[in-house]
Amino acid sequence: MNLTPREIVLRTLAFDHPPRAPRQLWVLPWAELHHPGAFDRIQAEFPPDIVYADGHQREPRQVQGSPYERGVYIDEWGCRFTNIQPGVHGEVCDPLIRDWDDAGAIRFPREMLTIDPEAVNRDCEASDRFQLVPYCPRPFERLQFLRGSQALYLDLMMRPPAMLAFLRKLHGFYCEFLELWCSRTQVDAIMFMDDWGSQRNLLIAPELWCELFKPLYRDYIEIAHAHGKKAFMHSDGYIVAIYPHLIELGLDALNSQIFCMGVENLRPFAGKITFWGEIDRQQLLPHGSLEQIDAAVESVYHTLWRGGGCIAQCEFGPGGKPENVRRVFEAWDRLTSPAMTK
Repeated sequence: MNLTPREIVLRTLAFDHPPRAPRQLWVLPWAELHHPGAFDRIQAEFPPDIVYADGHQREPRQVQGSPYERGVYIDEWGCRFTNIQPGVHGEVCDPLIRDWDDAGAIRFPREMLTIDPEAVNRDCEASDRFQLVPYCPRPFERLQFLRGSQALYLDLMMRPPAMLAFLRKLHGFYCEFLELWCSRTQVDAIMFMDDWGSQRNLLIAPELWCELFKPLYRDYIEIAHAHGKKAFMHSDGYIVAIYPHLIELGLDALNSQIFCMGVENLRPFAGKITFWGEIDRQQLLPHGSLEQIDAAVESVYHTLWRGGGCIAQCEFGPGGKPENVRRVFEAWDRLTSPAMTK
């Protein structure tokens, strides 16, 4: 039986023995600058099963510059990012909220709500690939962009009422955004993100995470599931402590740095959530041999695959070698669909 890419993803999320692991490659402009054509060649040989829908916004986002070029980029919230290296994203150096009295002047980008559902649905109907919402709610990171990380960490301990009020307003905007996409379009899944980990632990205490941010994610997931959509999340760093909570909330798939945490440490969660990649982009993709890539994919497969529950995903970014990125998908096909490699 030939399944569509969408069906392969859904079978994977349900641990229902898909004919192979579904694929998705993330690429930063760095890769296209340093290895022109490599991304297209990999995508041609290993077509993605997961793609991002086009929002067909009637009103364009109010941005200035490019997030991946050297110089200043101003995003749709008015945050100014300074970038000194082309091909990767810059950092906010001058936060807009110096005091929470400034929060009332923050402009919420309501143009993001001006999507054309009919156009989105025509795209979804014309494609057999699994469609993700193209924009991500990111409450913790948005607070950092607006306030600055150092000031925000102090705020999270002191919890000034004005900060909590702004967080509620931000969350309301994100819920409105997700409700629109889930109720009016035929996308298959939402996606939200926040980078919660350092190399060794969470950036804040797990108890504080549960108090302030877990309820927000619960709402996002419930909105998706209420409309028959799946819920995907991305979070970098060592986030083992929040895995049980995200599973409890019903998150369908989580993109995280499983090699940063140690693949074996994630074994208890196998069969309970889908691991949306990834293969180590810090060491293996830039510096590993093809044999080491094979071994890495095999370790993920043997530890976390349960008749599904893994997506063949990696990121082609700074330092990554095209031959290693290609090998990731070749290894996943070999392991999950041996017939494809005969």
